[in-house]
Amino acid sequence: MEIDKKDIRALSKEALREFFVANGDKAFRGNQVYEWLWSKGAHSFEDMTNVSKETRNKLEANFVINHINVDTIQRSEDGTVKNAVRLHDGLVVESVLIPTNTRTTACVSSQVGCSLDCNFCATARLKRMRNLEPGEIYDQVLAIDKESRLYYNHPLSNIVFMGMGEPLMNYNNVLKAIEMIISPEGLGMSPKRIMVSTSGVPKMIKKLADDDVKFKLAVSLHSAIDEIRSRIMPFSANFPLADLRESLEYWYRKTKSKISYEYVVWKGINDNKESVDALVKFCKYVPCKVNLIEYNPIDDGEFQQASEESINAYIKALEASGIVVKVRRSRGKDIDAACGQLANKEA
Repeated sequence: MEIDKKDIRALSKEALREFFVANGDKAFRGNQVYEWLWSKGAHSFEDMTNVSKETRNKLEANFVINHINVDTIQRSEDGTVKNAVRLHDGLVVESVLIPTNTRTTACVSSQVGCSLDCNFCATARLKRMRNLEPGEIYDQVLAIDKESRLYYNHPLSNIVFMGMGEPLMNYNNVLKAIEMIISPEGLGMSPKRIMVSTSGVPKMIKKLADDDVKFKLAVSLHSAIDEIRSRIMPFSANFPLADLRESLEYWYRKTKSKISYEYVVWKGINDNKESVDALVKFCKYVPCKVNLIEYNPIDDGEFQQASEESINAYIKALEASGIVVKVRRSRGKDIDAACGQLANKEA
């Protein structure tokens, strides 16, 4: 009977060393294999050319590498690259490479589908199938790093968790993936170049602070009025703004790291003076900056991009209160590269 093989990347380096010792081999073999899995991104045991055939057969008999495959790559006129990423079980997620003149940003997914129900987001229309494993998240980054080197002649600069899924609903796997991304044994990226975007789960934001993470935090806010926010993002009725505010104040006390608010202005929803004033007030609770997002419509329904006049009203009010605000234009429109509807941002 064929054994149910475990993904070898679920093992720590120490566990790999122990496996080899238990099987009559030297512990350093674990170090070699670990390097192939993470630093070198091996897709198969046959790729491990400095490991003996006998050892590779032993690994093949006991483990699998559930690597991703980039099924299709679409390149936009503006240089944006969208990957359709096929997982080992046939499910598909998306990741996006977003270039500027000075850097490249990877927008990666953390779940197949999404746990939440934001009405404006295409991903929310897909039920959550499962969480991504740390290796599957890591592989997206590795693939985009290779594309950055191929298309733009420099390594990946930044990472944003703004693709499919709510990262804080896949907390352990996301943090494990980031641990490998920043590890010298992985990609060796600075945590300051990584931004995790959440729709706002207060208890998990507090847990991030308690776990002393070093990456940046973004919150998809979209309204600082509970009634409007719960209309846009129905799940947020369970997480009122008072609770979100408390968790963000806690985050800042513990980390001293500013918050980025992601904020789309929609026609007839939050393009009024009351909404502007509420956002300005909310921004004064915790040091922050605001990214006003150009919306990429998913249909001809309720959510439509607000006028430039409405956007300018937000900019004027925020700047008058000393709050840093930037307008982020949608990228990759010709290939529909709306990574979680928010593919136009950088960490």
